[in-house]
Amino acid sequence: MTLPSLTGAQKTKLRGLGQTLSDSLRLGRQGPTPALLVELNRQLDTRELVKVRFEGADRAVRAALCDQIATGSACLCVGAVGHTALFWRAGPDGSRLL
Repeated sequence: MTLPSLTGAQKTKLRGLGQTLSDSLRLGRQGPTPALLVELNRQLDTRELVKVRFEGADRAVRAALCDQIATGSACLCVGAVGHTALFWRAGPDGSRLL
């Protein structure tokens, strides 16, 4: 599955929508476990936009974890601020959010 590239305006729109979301997944010190990726995929299939909170990781580690999660679940990290990151994947019929 190839992911579409998003324009800056599309990412900005998704980040704006993400500000109203509560973090629905928490990533601990064990990193992105298979169970976390399964749950993230389930949520992405239903909502397209999921906010993940990182517990106890510094900035460099969080950036690497965002890359791992995006690769592991075939989604895009559209923004990361502080201890939260926002992941997006379009539904099978295209994105309802864009």
